[in-house]
Amino acid sequence: MDDTRYPTSLGTSNAETITLLGKDLAGELMGQVSFGELAFWLVSMRRPTPGELRLFEATLVALADHGFTPSAIAARLTYFSAPESVQGAIAAGLLGGGSRFLGVTEDTARFLATALATQSGPSPADQPGWDRLATAVLAEHREARRGPVPGLGHPVHKTEDPRTPVLLRIAHEEGRYGPHLELFTAIGRVCAQVLGRRLPLNGAGTCGAVLADLGLPVELLRGFALLARTAGLLGHLAEERRTPIANQVYASVDRSARYVAPDAQPTQCAPEETGAAPPTDLP
Repeated sequence: MDDTRYPTSLGTSNAETITLLGKDLAGELMGQVSFGELAFWLVSMRRPTPGELRLFEATLVALADHGFTPSAIAARLTYFSAPESVQGAIAAGLLGGGSRFLGVTEDTARFLATALATQSGPSPADQPGWDRLATAVLAEHREARRGPVPGLGHPVHKTEDPRTPVLLRIAHEEGRYGPHLELFTAIGRVCAQVLGRRLPLNGAGTCGAVLADLGLPVELLRGFALLARTAGLLGHLAEERRTPIANQVYASVDRSARYVAPDAQPTQCAPEETGAAPPTDLP
């Protein structure tokens, strides 16, 4: 007899009931918990406090949409090509969530978590202490030539990402301003003196610091960015149905194509010529 067992503490069902997280789905969860609360609970295996939930859902809102990003364009073009496949269009948009878009949420949290884990002694007790730690972290990162600092800078919001102060305020109000946010904001304060120029704290990077301070697994934080962006992509598909633009995008690119003979050496624009931002500067 096969004695294989597959343990799970998430969901199960029988002919009469559905159980999720130890609760009756129909009788105890539906209509009584928000989707954001459930998402937090499913990953952390604990129900968030009201303050944690407010901050968590603020990050989801902050990451839901940022205009005609590559993920939104990919979703719209896929929907134009295969309107019978909503799932394919959303998947196309999510597949672009990497190091240049959306991934900065997780990359920033990893960067901060690594810096905090490798410091000697207790965490700083005041702002000057955090500034000293941030200075050391940035100097080491620069000397090691590891590239752009995750979470610093934005291609559009050159002075301040409008999402960042709101997230910081809510974190303060809810008493969830932890070490990841402390280090991240200190990095923002000292970056000019270490790196030679001031860069704003990216809102998506701030979300990463927030989610890490909420105790969510750093390795899964990109998943929360994708969860939030799914809502945005669904909105883009709904708008594509109301006001289609995908065919125009396709036609514009097609009409602008310039054929280059295979044996020719095409001129390529350098990032600084196109105004392209470093990978981690993107939303």
